[in-house]
Amino acid sequence: MNDEQLQTLVEAISLSDFQKTFEHRAYFNPRLRTTGGRYLLTSHNIEINKKYYEEQGMEELIGIVKHELCHYHLHLEKKGYQHKDADFKHLLKKVGAPRFCKPLAVSSKRHKTKLYEYSCKACHQHYMRKRRVNINRFVCGKCKGVLSLVREI
Repeated sequence: MNDEQLQTLVEAISLSDFQKTFEHRAYFNPRLRTTGGRYLLTSHNIEINKKYYEEQGMEELIGIVKHELCHYHLHLEKKGYQHKDADFKHLLKKVGAPRFCKPLAVSSKRHKTKLYEYSCKACHQHYMRKRRVNINRFVCGKCKGVLSLVREI
């Protein structure tokens, strides 16, 4: 699917489910990583994450498009278009759009966090940290001894 096919799909969904026309642009944005799509308030365009279409298919893409069209139409009508607003929740339920999209399998594998294990040379207290610690600056919280990096996990 390319941007022109996405544009016609969004226009068709807007007419069939919302009975309103979509007057702006819809396109794939390859830089989106953590979201299925987004509605841009200033330009009124809709950006879609193509990875969701490639990995989860047309049904998930249609759900994302409906969700973004809810933002679009409510914002243009000057109603509550944010996730917390009752107007938004009501319209989502009316058109059968998901509130959140399913997570991508690729993104969950890629973001594995590193762990660093430190040990005090004096009292042998162990510390696990997600961030590296400057062992020249920080000392053991228990005995004020010198820390050493044991391993990276």
